[in-house]
Amino acid sequence: MLVWLSEFLAKYFHIFHVVQYLTLRTILAALTALIMALLIGPSMIRYLSRLKVGQMVRNDGPKSHLSKSGTPTMGGTLILVAVTFSTLLWGDLSNRYVWVVLLMTLGFGVIGGWDDYLKLTRKNTRGLSARRKLFFQSVLGLGVSAYLYYTASFPVQTELVFPFFKDLFLPLGPFFIIFSYLVIIGSSNAVNLTDGLDGLAILPAVMVAGALGVFAYASGNYHFASYLAIPYVSGTGEIAVFCGALVGAGLGFLWFNTYPAMVFMGDVGSLALGAALGVIAVIVRQELVLFIMGGIFVLETISVILQVASFKLTGKRIFKMAPIHHHFELKGWPEPRVIVRFWIITFVLVLCGLATLKLR
Repeated sequence: MLVWLSEFLAKYFHIFHVVQYLTLRTILAALTALIMALLIGPSMIRYLSRLKVGQMVRNDGPKSHLSKSGTPTMGGTLILVAVTFSTLLWGDLSNRYVWVVLLMTLGFGVIGGWDDYLKLTRKNTRGLSARRKLFFQSVLGLGVSAYLYYTASFPVQTELVFPFFKDLFLPLGPFFIIFSYLVIIGSSNAVNLTDGLDGLAILPAVMVAGALGVFAYASGNYHFASYLAIPYVSGTGEIAVFCGALVGAGLGFLWFNTYPAMVFMGDVGSLALGAALGVIAVIVRQELVLFIMGGIFVLETISVILQVASFKLTGKRIFKMAPIHHHFELKGWPEPRVIVRFWIITFVLVLCGLATLKLR
């Protein structure tokens, strides 16, 4: 929004040309979202408390979690509000990728919010049925995947890019739609599974979003993309503004979500954040790098799959409880130890992902 205003004002005051710089707008988007989250966070938490939208805790989970029952949830709404406002304020609204990422994030947020609402009104941990949730996720996931496929201008926009290799590209053809759908849905649900401890999901999501912002900026700049031997996709640089907003909003939310949490994210936040990361990775053609950087999300998902498969096939469980962060809790790790160690692992994995920019 301010991009358009600055273009007009720059005709009379040259200083407004500075707003055109993508790096500056990304920084300002992050700061705006952070300040907004910090300012409206307390009032939103009080409002959620008055509505009595308290977290429903699983009876079969760690006993230490029983004390969390009643803590306000659906705090992910705070993230969505801050991200949306900041992106609309500092982003170039004529860029289609900005709208694709923003609308997908909000769309998955609506699905998560509906799920949270049903959990709260039914007073149990079951919201939308898995089948219905997957259906609505699939509508959005397949829709955006098909849109990106049929609007692709160059072959590289639908090719699978392998990290650590300069010229290794796999044409996906129409399979691009299915592959992208799986990335988006998988990412959304992986973040959702990880969101089980105070601050466990939000900081890894922030770190991955920041790194994807770097990829988006480089991919949208022809000279940087050529130098780094990564796909050049015109217009993707503007996604960096969204990533900056997501980083700021996520850190603002973490202020209230850090152990012991004053508010929980809820599915409204976790499903939306995961979908945002997946869509961005698809647009900038870095799905495999997302797999590396989001290793904690992948580990959490695999632990659930293995646990369910083992129990159905053998009647025995591999872990004390899944997702795997609960396994470590039941082994005696204090909750903050699990959280911080998972953060450290994510930090290392994000650095590995960023290293693929040069190690080719």
